[in-house]
Amino acid sequence: MYGARGKTGMGIKPSYIKRLGEELIETRPERFGRDFNENKRGVSENAIIGSKKVRNRVAGYITRKHNTGKKS
Repeated sequence: MYGARGKTGMGIKPSYIKRLGEELIETRPERFGRDFNENKRGVSENAIIGSKKVRNRVAGYITRKHNTGKKS
């Protein structure tokens, strides 16, 4: 049984992940798309993030937004 959060244990994304993801999409929309690995590189190049975990979470948020077609 997975519980309310599913397999990953990640429920709702923290606001700082969303805020940074939205800001990156707004300032550099051409840099991000449907590919997680490309988005990881884009986050690394366009934001100063000291943690690989946070970078991956931001890239995952951006990827999920692109793949589900959500605008905001």
